[in-house]
This record gives sequence, structure tokens and C-alpha cells, in this order.
Amino acid sequence: MSDFKPIDMSGVSTYSLLKRESKVNIGDFARSWTPGGNMRLWLQSLPRILAADTLLKVADSLVRANRSGKMIILGIGGHVIKVGLNPLILDLMDRGILKGIAMNGACIVHDMELALAGHTSEDVSAQIGKGQFGMAEETGRMLNEAICEGAEKGIGLGTAVGAMILRGDFPCKRYSLLAHAAELNIPATVHVAVGTDIIHCHPAADGAAIGKTSHLDFRIFAGLVSRLEQGVFINLGSAVIIPEVFLKAVSLVRNLGHEVKDFTTVNMDFIRQYRPTANVVERPTQEGGKGYSLIGHHEIMFPLLAAAVIEGLAEKSADL
Repeated sequence: MSDFKPIDMSGVSTYSLLKRESKVNIGDFARSWTPGGNMRLWLQSLPRILAADTLLKVADSLVRANRSGKMIILGIGGHVIKVGLNPLILDLMDRGILKGIAMNGACIVHDMELALAGHTSEDVSAQIGKGQFGMAEETGRMLNEAICEGAEKGIGLGTAVGAMILRGDFPCKRYSLLAHAAELNIPATVHVAVGTDIIHCHPAADGAAIGKTSHLDFRIFAGLVSRLEQGVFINLGSAVIIPEVFLKAVSLVRNLGHEVKDFTTVNMDFIRQYRPTANVVERPTQEGGKGYSLIGHHEIMFPLLAAAVIEGLAEKSADL
């Protein structure tokens, strides 16, 4: 038999539950739903706990920033466009909520294809075996032509593609983020990793032009970040490129003496990943501000956030 004896618990000290601080209170609970209610009532019915509380806090940060005329930047990956969120982003642009958009290179492919054909996102599995994945003629030719023209004119990649769509014969251009950004004079920057996008396989691809226009876009993006004090930066659906670009831009503008410490960052993605968590939520806000993570499907979470912001702004207007 073992020489060890069960510990004697008779001396354990206790305290009153009634006097204890707790993290969950019935005042934070959800409210049941009544048929016929509106969006504002639904938002008010959410529990003030975990992700629901985060959603409401992020919406409040966006409402405050917009009311104060502060910078709000949306960074996106290509999947955001593929799940049908362009109309919501266009609406936020029209409302003056978004003051800048940053994209990875995939975004210009999907944005341009939607504008030209009304559809995008090919079946990679069906095409890769034949060596046909990414070989759409119009996509590669037109985007590379726009990029080369942008390099010649000394304009950024996002501006160049937006201008091409805006002036060209694109039947569905009303759905284009880049064209509408050009129309509204909202900076739309594109941050390219060479070799990651299908247009880099096209004969018209010019590495020098891609690099020149995308680097100019980085400088434009850094200019937006330099004005981020008391503003909001959202990373929606970019796991690598936008988080890396954002962190470098924050470091650059601080190096140049810009006061960018008190701001809100938000990462929205399917899962919690290292790079967006570190480079968007945690590291940039170490000197102040607040970082949030909202985990869930883009096609559900972003419409909820957009609706919460619009309702919050309408509520504030009614109070004035």
C-alpha cells in the first residue's frame, strides 16, 4: 500500500457567493425574440457576453470613429468578394464610413471578373489537371494592361485597375469596389505577393510594373495608417498579406513620427490564426487602443457588423 494519504480538506476556507465578483450576470443575458421585431431590437436582445459583446463593442467603436471623422480602413482578402459582400462594402463607402480599402492581389481578379462577366471563382480542381487554372484570357490581359498603364502614369495599382473598370465597357461595373473607389476618390490599395495571383501566369505580366504600382500602394496605405489615431482598422478574411502589410505600415509611420497609438483593430476570419492575431489584434495595440477578434463566416459576421453600425449611426442621429 502507498504511504500517501488523502489530503485533509477540513481546513478549507470559503467565502460568500453573494459577495463574490463574477464574470457572468443575469443582467447580461440574452432576451427572447418576439415575431415582427426589427434589427435594432435584435441587437439589443444579444447577450453582453463573449462574441456577442465583442460585436457590439466593435460596432460602437466604428460609430464613434465615424461620428468623429476619424479614419476607418477595411482590409480584405479575395474570399470576401467571392461570398457576395461587395454590395455591403459599396454601401459603407457611399455612407462615408469607409475611408480606405486595402486588398490582396486576388481581390482585383474577382472584382474585375464580376464587373466584366457578372461571375467569378473558377473550379480549380476541374481546371488544374489540364493546366487551365487561371488562364482566362480577358482577366490576365486586361488587368496586366491596367497595371502597366498605371506604372507608366505613376499611379497605384488599385487606382489603375479602378480607372480601367470605371471608363471601360464593363456591364456589371456597379458591383466593382475598385471602380466605385475611383469614382468616390477613396484610396483602394492592392498589396501583391508575386506568383500568388493567376494574372502573374499571363504573358503580359510585367514584374517591374506590378512591383512599382504595388509599392506605391503600400506608401498610400501607410499614409492612411498615419491618420489612424482614434480610428479603426478591420482585417476581413486575409490570413497573411494584409496583416503583414498593416504591421509594417504601423511601424513605418511611427518611425516617421506620427502619433498612432490609440485606435481599434478588428480581425474577422473563420478561425483564430497566429498572424492576424499577432499583427492586427495584439502587436499594433500594445502602446494603447484595443484589439478584437470576431470569428465566424464572413457572409454572416460582416453583414451583422455592417447592420449594427448603420443602426448605431441612425440611433445617434435620432438622439441629436
